[in-house]
Amino acid sequence: MAPTEELLTLDRVHQVYASGERPFFAIQDVTLALREGEFVTLVGPSGCGKSTLLRIITGLQRPSEGQVRYRGQVLRGINPHATIVFQTFALFPWLTVLENVDVALKARGLPPALRTARALDLLDRVGLDGFEGAYPRELSGGMRQKVGFARAMAVDPELLCLDEPFSALDVLSADALRGELLELWTAGKIPTRAILMVTHNIEEAVFMADRIVVMQKDPGRVVTELPVPLAHPRHRKAPAFLEMVDRVYATLAGQTQPEHVEMGSAPGEPGLKRALPDTTITDLAGFCEHVAAKPGDRADIYRLAEELRVDSDHLLRLTEAAELLGFATVTGGDIALTPLGETFAEAGILARKEICATRIRRLPLVRWLLAMLQATHEKRLERGVAQTALELDFPAEVATRQLEIIVNWGRYTELLAYDDTRDLFYLEPAGNASHLLAAGERTRGEP
Repeated sequence: MAPTEELLTLDRVHQVYASGERPFFAIQDVTLALREGEFVTLVGPSGCGKSTLLRIITGLQRPSEGQVRYRGQVLRGINPHATIVFQTFALFPWLTVLENVDVALKARGLPPALRTARALDLLDRVGLDGFEGAYPRELSGGMRQKVGFARAMAVDPELLCLDEPFSALDVLSADALRGELLELWTAGKIPTRAILMVTHNIEEAVFMADRIVVMQKDPGRVVTELPVPLAHPRHRKAPAFLEMVDRVYATLAGQTQPEHVEMGSAPGEPGLKRALPDTTITDLAGFCEHVAAKPGDRADIYRLAEELRVDSDHLLRLTEAAELLGFATVTGGDIALTPLGETFAEAGILARKEICATRIRRLPLVRWLLAMLQATHEKRLERGVAQTALELDFPAEVATRQLEIIVNWGRYTELLAYDDTRDLFYLEPAGNASHLLAAGERTRGEP
């Protein structure tokens, strides 16, 4: 289906959340157009606002600033021409397959006879003819998601929004359902005039989309749009396909910036605050070992996802952590280990701890928490105090997760410890972890 007139327009859309007295931008200054006949995907790291954009477009959420226009008219309230399919199946378990689709038609006020005929037609189109009387518990994950697609299409949506619709499925089911959706779309067998899909899977985006919108976080924003000039059906091993996947990865990974930019600043200091990537040091060590085994300690980032069997979001978090700790540099879609990264990859357990401790201690968030602990009389700090202080610079849920990451990294490097029973941070006694354990036991016995 060739793109024609403009269907949807986002004009300088912002989504702002307040935490205390400070606003946080989930989405900042997003301008985007979607035309009839287009299949567009939104890709980007977790926390960049992709799903928030879908909710704004469908009218489930109102933007803080900016306008959403549908066919030239400002959208107010729920968008009656759009529907959304989520990654979870969201079916009513007490209803049959036919009844689950019928629910959407009943809400539109159609008479029973027309509802049944239309529901049967839709189930036939998605390949569920014969399963009308089955209950969701009797279906595979892929079949349950097909019911979700049929129910979404029952209301004749002009715009179909998909929020990671294949991520909850096994690999084979996801591949089959992608192909079937594309067949329906390219053959014009569904009423939809455009599709907008959120995904973490870069290969999936290149396989399905006519255009890929790349987003970044802190704050969530659109950084570029990449057309996908490949005819359907697309072949995953074709050079042009692999080149496009590499290009998207290169755009998302960017290139390593100077250290002060990569690290950001500590709470209470001027400058951009950078959140720590949500990954473990153990995973990072395995990642560095894998890259170290490559010729020249260098690898194409897009190939690593398949080799390591991780999704692109996880891979990009590992890449970010390697950059942040000075273990690797990224440029042009390639990652290369630094001399320190090579040493880390080849080191034994204790040497890795020492290398990581030295690097992690320099990170602004870790340095900030260690300074707070050092300033206390007993070298311990209630988690609530750290949480409140961190929420001055991060939304509450982000602050919570950042403290969890610091606990994980701090325990690995023995820089600090955490008493889960009392929600207390402790400074790790230099050179002897057993001292900390003894101290922890003593504090647990205190009134």
